[in-house]
Amino acid sequence: MRNAVKYILSSSVLFLSCSVLSVAQNRPPAQQIPTPVEVLGFTPGDDRKLASWNQVLNYFERLDQASDRVRFEALGKTTMDVPFVMATISAPENLARLEEYKRIQDQLADPRKLGPLARRDRKAASLIMRGKTIVLITCGIHSTEVGSYLSSMLIAHRLASSDEPLIRNILQNTIVLLVPSLNPDGVDIVKNWYDKTLGTPYEGSSPPELYHKYTGHDNNRDWYAFTQIETQITVSKIHNVWHPQIVHDIHQQGEFGSRLFLPPYMQPVEPNVPKQIVEGYTELGNWMARELRADGFQGITTNSTYDAWTPARAYSHYHGGVRILSETASAKIASPITVKFEQLRSREGFNPQKESDNFGPVWKGGEWRLRDITNYMNAAAFKLLEHAATNREQWLRRFYEIGKDAVRPRRDGEITAFRIERDVGWFDNWFHVVSILQKAGVTVEYTRRGVIVPLDQPYESFARALLETQKYPNLRDEAGMPLPPYDVTAHTLPLLMGVRVTPLKAPFRARRLPQVEIGRSDWEILERKVALYKSRLPTMDEGWTRWIFSRWKPGRTSTSITDDEIRTGKLSTEFDTIIIPDQPARTILNGYARGAMPEELTGGLGEEGVKALREFVEQGGTLVFLNRASEFAIEQFKLPIRNVVAGVPRREFYVPGSILRLELDTSHPMTQGMPKESIAWAENSPVFGLIEAGETPALAANDFSVPAGNVRVIGWYPKNKDPLLSGWLLGGDRIKGKAALVEVKMGQGRIVLFGFRPQYRGQSLATFPLLFNSLK
Repeated sequence: MRNAVKYILSSSVLFLSCSVLSVAQNRPPAQQIPTPVEVLGFTPGDDRKLASWNQVLNYFERLDQASDRVRFEALGKTTMDVPFVMATISAPENLARLEEYKRIQDQLADPRKLGPLARRDRKAASLIMRGKTIVLITCGIHSTEVGSYLSSMLIAHRLASSDEPLIRNILQNTIVLLVPSLNPDGVDIVKNWYDKTLGTPYEGSSPPELYHKYTGHDNNRDWYAFTQIETQITVSKIHNVWHPQIVHDIHQQGEFGSRLFLPPYMQPVEPNVPKQIVEGYTELGNWMARELRADGFQGITTNSTYDAWTPARAYSHYHGGVRILSETASAKIASPITVKFEQLRSREGFNPQKESDNFGPVWKGGEWRLRDITNYMNAAAFKLLEHAATNREQWLRRFYEIGKDAVRPRRDGEITAFRIERDVGWFDNWFHVVSILQKAGVTVEYTRRGVIVPLDQPYESFARALLETQKYPNLRDEAGMPLPPYDVTAHTLPLLMGVRVTPLKAPFRARRLPQVEIGRSDWEILERKVALYKSRLPTMDEGWTRWIFSRWKPGRTSTSITDDEIRTGKLSTEFDTIIIPDQPARTILNGYARGAMPEELTGGLGEEGVKALREFVEQGGTLVFLNRASEFAIEQFKLPIRNVVAGVPRREFYVPGSILRLELDTSHPMTQGMPKESIAWAENSPVFGLIEAGETPALAANDFSVPAGNVRVIGWYPKNKDPLLSGWLLGGDRIKGKAALVEVKMGQGRIVLFGFRPQYRGQSLATFPLLFNSLK
């Protein structure tokens, strides 16, 4: 009997135990395979019905017990300690030989394992004849996008029970790895809030907390840094074990655009994505869209909205697998909506009110329900599986060609390797870079001079994408406005982590040393009581900061503090330092608007909170504001500082998630241990200019809380160098010599303003010391 997961519910606690696989002959007939409605009490897609995570687990366990096509297992525990699971679905004879198919995948992924170069193609051809297309279907990473985790049960049931020729073909020629949710914790966070607000004016709203404990929506930006448990499990237990040829990542998008997005992706494509990957997702996405249109599905777009620039969303693109992102239009969680035709809005690359080469047929609007969402998702999934099964040999051959190109000998003049210098500085940062590469399956060699990353290896494209600097193209529309990237433009780990990396071109010989096991996690413990502001309106930057504090522990105590707690005052008796994470100034002040959420959740700090923070700093406390939150401090405390890029048109100044050059005053305590030149992660970031006496005639000197002499610039953008290190920056001359990090003395305390995110997504280790030193 196989390993399976038994679920026993007692006092709402889920326990796991192992069960053994019965022989296929003893399985009940297909008609006894449970339908979702028999287990859940409703069919996934029914209006206003969401399943709990325990219900999802129970359904897949029931399938495992009833069908010889399903193998269900727990791969680990999530951040909040619930099972992270996967169902493996295929023909019974394939499930009996899973280890053989894993070995085939492993050899095709790394052709060096096939022996001498002259024999590899022949051996690969034999493996391709025997292998199966491995398809990984991932659901529910963004937990308010409820259609996908519900659809996972519909997909599994059809694969487990149907005897139609299409399903037989899929089962025979593919092995489907189905992850019902990449964020199981969020399933219950969203369900609990949705059920609580059902029938109220707030029905269908997003919960007033991050739907991943630390990262919220950013959990789908973690596919190269691997900071979170769920990412680590998916990479180590699925991707690196199975090397899937196709990853189908099922998402939802806004209500008022297309009904469904499918690849190909719009430009730009990150230059290290292999050409076979681009060919693969273009072919598959266009075929799916064409077939779905022929079946009557409307409002489908391709080659729009979403790019393929960052590996933060596409691990598989650098590991031999095509990523098919599908984005289906949303409802209000599980509640129906009515969309008028005139409400449909264009997104980059198409107009939903007009048929074009990459959009159509036009959806005329009307009622849009959760059932529509699950219908689109299921139809798209089975089209993908049909293509994967029917073109099995082609998918395996393409997969082998990617590996073959990666391990080829390098030609004269090509970069043959990177050397990561083994500097020992803050956090042993070089080790973090190496650790990330190794988690992604990249081979490294430890030497006396540094860590060598050879490029004649299967995942060299992943290494290059992270170790090289990015030059994002200057894309503009017809009016000259820059076209925004879907996410950010830079992902250069050596810059983010303050590590020196040298490309090597000449043949090299490295004396290998044993792998080093180091890596300090704890900062020097400070005798400070630190509070982290947690707005009622949840922000991902607050979550990332909490995660960093939980891992590096930069204070004796660090606790969350809310609007209500700040407004009560007497903060100086409880805390030494309060951090306000990145958040727009107006939402810090006002929070949720009245009527948008239950009354007890509306409002922000308000005037009372501003007064309490002012008293805190005047009595000797330290306030630290990150990125956009700095504008709140400037406005509310009347500091003699202005944001010099505020209101500047985007065509004249634009920095959409890039790494900039930062120069530091190394005599200041906040820069202790830092080099003279560092980096700043700039994204919707203010740039500071000091207002000198007489500079603003409309304002008298007493209009400011403190004189300009109380402001000290600690970090600035260079006066005589291009501020851009990696990514995209328009109008860089505007910020040359301007401040990015300042300290303002106020009363007996001080205010620290960061014009960047020093702890960006848990990645910018180079600037962690600035944040941690600011707490002293």
